[in-house]
Amino acid sequence: MSSSTGMLAGKVAIVTGAASGIGFGVATLLIKEGAKVVIADIDDAKGKASAATLGSNCRYQHCNVTEEVEVKALVDFAVSEFATLDIMHNNAGAFGARGSLLEIDGEGFDKTFSLLVKSVFLGMKYAGQAMKEKGGSIINTASISATKPGYGPHLYQGAKAAVRQLSKSVALEYAQYNIRVNCISPGGVYTPLIGNAFGMDEKSIRELGQGIGKALPLGRAGTAEDMAKAVLFFASDLSAYVTGQDLIIDGAEGLGTSWKQQGLH
Repeated sequence: MSSSTGMLAGKVAIVTGAASGIGFGVATLLIKEGAKVVIADIDDAKGKASAATLGSNCRYQHCNVTEEVEVKALVDFAVSEFATLDIMHNNAGAFGARGSLLEIDGEGFDKTFSLLVKSVFLGMKYAGQAMKEKGGSIINTASISATKPGYGPHLYQGAKAAVRQLSKSVALEYAQYNIRVNCISPGGVYTPLIGNAFGMDEKSIRELGQGIGKALPLGRAGTAEDMAKAVLFFASDLSAYVTGQDLIIDGAEGLGTSWKQQGLH
């Protein structure tokens, strides 16, 4: 499934939250472009099955991304298996605590920010240690909700905004090591993350995406492959002079109502 002449030939990557959804799509494309990839997740059954699907250039490692010892072990595992680390995609996440601000308790806040922000901090810390001698690329998954209110629960929006700003700050520190740090901000994409949050199966999520996608300016919902192509850009030499950036990938969802919908065409 891999290519010795792909854009990432000889590169080694880690993708967290890669048993399904965006993470699996990213891992699939990175391997297709020549990389060796360690996928990480807490769903061992699905993670192992996904790794088997991706072939001999993929490994699976269980990792709770909120636990420092497990994130360090994940990076160590990748280096031990493939001798180096060039690309880190901190992608694992979920909506976290939901509801009115009056209903959310402190424990829900702590768990949400641990999953969405602490995990990125840990991933950048230990990937940076592995990359500092020769450089690399770190890509974090933020969200359109990081810059536009109304696209997710309160704490999810706040946490994703923190991921975006933390990425920019770390990009300044890591530039001295030729480690680039960038974000992707998905929107208009319907993945198992939404299904897990609202108890919907894959078929229902797909139908929801198709229905809502028709109302988006580009006329369709986003896909995991759309997100993966953006990660590939940041992971490859195409973005060799790009760091500290946030690429919004939402089919113009965050821009508002299309001209056609407003009757202005």
